[in-house]
This record gives sequence, C-alpha cells and structure tokens, in this order.
Amino acid sequence: MPKTIKKLLKQFLKSSFFTTLLGKLMYYYGLLVWKTTRWEMIGVNRFYPTWDKDKSLIFTIWHGRIWMIPYFWNQKHPLNALVSPHNDGRIAASFLKKVGFGIIDGSSNDGANVAAINLLRSIEKNESIAIIPDGPRGPRMKMNISPLYFAKKSGKALFGASYSIKHCIILKTWDAMLLPLPFSRGIINITEPYYIPADASDEDIEKYRQAIEDELNKMTHRSDKVLGLPYIEPGVSAKKKRHTEEN
Repeated sequence: MPKTIKKLLKQFLKSSFFTTLLGKLMYYYGLLVWKTTRWEMIGVNRFYPTWDKDKSLIFTIWHGRIWMIPYFWNQKHPLNALVSPHNDGRIAASFLKKVGFGIIDGSSNDGANVAAINLLRSIEKNESIAIIPDGPRGPRMKMNISPLYFAKKSGKALFGASYSIKHCIILKTWDAMLLPLPFSRGIINITEPYYIPADASDEDIEKYRQAIEDELNKMTHRSDKVLGLPYIEPGVSAKKKRHTEEN
C-alpha cells in the first residue's frame, strides 16, 4: 500500500467521524445482543437498593467486559464514565453517550488532576461515576487504586461489575475483550458494596483493593466456567508501541 494512502487511512481511522460512527454501530449491535440474550443477574438485589439509598456510587468494570454492562443500567440515576483520551477511548465515549452516560475525559491512571476533580464533583452532585480500573492498557483484571481513592474521599459505595456470555468471540487483545453474539445466555455479576473509611491507611486500602479484585475475578471466572468459556488469566498488559518506548 502506498505511503500516502496508508497515511490517509490511518488519519481516517482516528477521525472523530469514524470513532463516532463505530461507537454508534457498537451500541446498536450491543442492543441486539442484549434483547436476544437470556440474562441471569447476580448481585442486583443489593446493588440498586444501595444506589437508591446513597444517591450516587462508584462503579467499576473490567476493560474486556465493558460492552454489555451499560445496557443493564436502569437510567434512574445519572452516571458519568471516565474515558481515556486514546483512540479506543473516543470510540467508547461515542458508544457510552448513545447509551446515555455522561463523559469525563481522563485516565484512571492519572493522579490529582482535572479529571479527578470532575469525578469527585460528580459524586458530590449525586451523579455516579464509572471507572475501568484495568484501563486503558492493563494489566487486565487487575484493580488499580483510583476507584478506592474516590470511594474514600466521597464515602460512597464501590461496586465491581462484569459479564459472561455463552456465545462470543474472545478477541486476541491484551484485555481478552468479549465480542458477544446474539441469541445467547449471559450472566451479569455485581460485587457486594465496599465502603472505604475516610481514615483508611494505605495498608487498609490495599486490603480493600485486593478483596474487590479477588471477588470480581472469582465471580467472572465462575460464570465463564458455567457458560463454557476458557479461563482468562489476569495480568496481561497491552504491548507498548515502539515510538512510545523511544520517546
């Protein structure tokens, strides 16, 4: 392929037109899967009552299991998602906007920056936040510390969510993203609520972090096994791009 055409194609794939279009296509395809799949919900009986009581909460979802979770949301309370500025983040933003999420630009790996301030403000306004705690580049199914920071600062409950689906293609990506197929059987898992005390030490927070990660992975692997999916090993990261390593 001539360099000029290759360059134009790369620019198109990164354009706002393409990311918006792809996000909308993902939404409508996901809606088809959602409507034609028989879903079993685990943990819902404690999830929505807590949300109703506390008005807002922190919601975490593994990067590879994001696709079907937004359709589970009942839209009773506002929910804003932290989305990375990377190209896949722009696609996710287009998809989530179509579902009805608000979007906060940033990365779950950032520290006390504008995104973090906006997330805390959202919670204070009783607008819940969704964070992908193993994004944007992994390690997959490993909880980073940022959701616990917001739970500690706000006093709100922290939940983890994941899904498994019988008919799917497991993409050969770092996050082992599930490409769900219609007319299937699926399971949505939601952890128990975790409240992080305002006076929690670093050691305490690490214990909470590990407990949430362990519960979420245990639920995910159990549902995968029930539905006949292979075991997906946590801990894989996206490969660094060559130009990133050189900079």
